[in-house]
Amino acid sequence: MLLAELEVWHSRPTTPTRRVALGHLVLPTDPAPGFGGLLLGAVIATHLPDIDPDLVADVHRLVRQVEHGQRIPQPRLRHRYQVDRHGLAVSVHRMIGDGDNIRFDLHAQGSALAQVLGAVYAIERLDHEARRLLAPVLQRAMRWRGPIGPSFIADLAGTSSTSLSAMADPRAWALELLGFPPGTGKVSRRDVTTRYRDGLRRVHPDHGGEQSAASKAIADLGEARRILTS
Repeated sequence: MLLAELEVWHSRPTTPTRRVALGHLVLPTDPAPGFGGLLLGAVIATHLPDIDPDLVADVHRLVRQVEHGQRIPQPRLRHRYQVDRHGLAVSVHRMIGDGDNIRFDLHAQGSALAQVLGAVYAIERLDHEARRLLAPVLQRAMRWRGPIGPSFIADLAGTSSTSLSAMADPRAWALELLGFPPGTGKVSRRDVTTRYRDGLRRVHPDHGGEQSAASKAIADLGEARRILTS
């Protein structure tokens, strides 16, 4: 299942020009950072290590300018951002849902810098509130060092659960995990704490829970409690 998609159009490797444009975008951002924000972060975290280190500060500056809707002089970072895609090649980056798991499918056909610029300029297409919420996510992605997997998603999303259902609708996932009936509205902190403790007893190995699954189950219960009480 397609969760998010980014098309970055760019100069072909054999041409002397350096141009970047955007194509098809599927960038849901609610609740922030949303699947769209995670995909943009993954593109940046994957390709930033391969650009000229002297340009990294300019990328951070560009994110701040896009966040605040400032006019950006062209060309920027040695590339011209444009609308016309004629004569350009395309790189397609996707975030895919597979069951309750999430994976990234990143296919770059151009330079690393073109991919990073495409991801940054993509948030310019979003409304002011979305830009305000996503800019810090992109800044965090630029500081990421490690594999682009569950730990990366958890860091950018600010959550310990990286299941598809938890990312799509955190509150509904938390209610279901803690055993609240479907359609439950407002819940009290006391009810959440009670069901959290009941869940801990149910999954803990000392009370018959499966040893191999206990760590994740306990972490998920803690995350569900945080979502419903924050």
